[in-house]
Amino acid sequence: MALIDTYSQPLSSEQVAHLLRRTTFGATPAQLKEWTGKKVDEIVIQLLASQPTPTHPTLKDGTTFHNLSWGNNAATDADRNTYDSNARKQLKYWWIGLMIKQPVSIIEKMTLFWQNHFVSTTTEASDARFMYSYLQLMRKYALGNFRQFVIEVSKDPAMLKYLDNDQNTAAKSNENYARELQELFTIGIGNYNEDDVKAAARVLTGWRTIGYRDITKPDIGTEFRISQHDTKDKVFSTFYQNKTIKGRTTATAGDEELTEFIDLILAQKATALFIVRKFYRWFVQAEISEQIEKEVIEPLATIFRKNYEIKPVIETLLKSQHFFDINLLGSQIKSPLDLVIGTLRTFNYQLPDPLTDRLTFDNATTYFFTRAREQQMEVLEQPSVFGWRPYYDTDFYEIWINSTTLALKGSFTDIIVKGSTSLKLTFDSIALAKNTSNPKEPYGLVKALTQPLFAVVLSDEQNKYLVEEVLMAGQPYYEWITIWTDHIDDPNNNNKKTAVKSRLDRLFTYLLRLAEFQMG
Repeated sequence: MALIDTYSQPLSSEQVAHLLRRTTFGATPAQLKEWTGKKVDEIVIQLLASQPTPTHPTLKDGTTFHNLSWGNNAATDADRNTYDSNARKQLKYWWIGLMIKQPVSIIEKMTLFWQNHFVSTTTEASDARFMYSYLQLMRKYALGNFRQFVIEVSKDPAMLKYLDNDQNTAAKSNENYARELQELFTIGIGNYNEDDVKAAARVLTGWRTIGYRDITKPDIGTEFRISQHDTKDKVFSTFYQNKTIKGRTTATAGDEELTEFIDLILAQKATALFIVRKFYRWFVQAEISEQIEKEVIEPLATIFRKNYEIKPVIETLLKSQHFFDINLLGSQIKSPLDLVIGTLRTFNYQLPDPLTDRLTFDNATTYFFTRAREQQMEVLEQPSVFGWRPYYDTDFYEIWINSTTLALKGSFTDIIVKGSTSLKLTFDSIALAKNTSNPKEPYGLVKALTQPLFAVVLSDEQNKYLVEEVLMAGQPYYEWITIWTDHIDDPNNNNKKTAVKSRLDRLFTYLLRLAEFQMG
């Protein structure tokens, strides 16, 4: 049976959790219950369905900034810089909010994939309006046509600023974007040479941003200036079959030559393979064996090459027999965003609506953004054009766990159990226990509580330790029956409630610090 054939059996709760961990930032309890037992076709249709455009990000006072002049008419440069800095922060917090509140949809995870692929950052752009426009482009084409996506990215104002293509002229060539377009964004290293970089840079001359940090009007975008474009022919190497892109002298030269160059890149077999491998490492696992290359990557690349539509490739991968291979469950280490957002969703955290409780919304999104940032994954702020290291370096996901981040992960999950008034974050461990089938039986209770938390199954020895040494702290396991029953019979007795809650909270604190909780 081919590895990319559709998985035909109804999905177990473990398989639903696996699918939603990889395609969203984790399942809420209600989502897990709703989709368990359904066929993969049904849930993938939902995951890939179009979603409404989110409302625009706003400042703390509720006003938008994307449709205003830079700095919003502040009196001084310092005030304008402060205004824009606040707007850029709010853009990051706004996206964190979308991640927390997402429906059963791949859009946020796919937008993040592309933002880490076509990297641009708020620090380099230094204009919140540019970054919002760029992020909307990532969202628009998240499941769209890759050919058109690359064309639009190449003209995006934030990208022009980030890789200096707004400084690329016939008189003085800048090769930054021409290089990264090939090395990182499309065909991959080893499939072009330095002459191709030089020729590509000449193709890309003449593009300029509109409205960058303009304090007089709100309009932003890009324009092509034929006066700064290299109008001579551009000859490419044997990697591109020695093709020549004819120089043009009309106002449409920029678009025409850009499109011809992108089509030249997409005509090479290596391009589809390069992008599909990135899909695979993002959604499945880092290791690509010879078998996976032959039986998964190459067939998906064939699908991709037909018209470079992203959605059919993702759909085939997510529905495949291979995706649900039991050995792939828990084969990734969670990214900081998967850990932070996923933990919140696992325990059904309800982020307040910014329209009715802006203070708590800001407190919460700022806090959760900061927890991911200190674990080395700052939204819209990759450390380099390569993206976050675990998605390209040879150690891949293991990089997320290091001497700096390990303690921070534990301190974050501790807060989840402790709760926070300023975040309106509460943790009702008793309610979680009541939702299991037989909470007074300690071994069954622990097994039921751990099942939705972990991508891997804990051993009998681990479960025994959790009951006897963590839940009961060395007391006989059977005393739990009395402790639980006493509380249920007298729920208003604070001492009896505390006896139950303190043990359950200790258990959850321990569980969320286990190495297995870092596996996704």
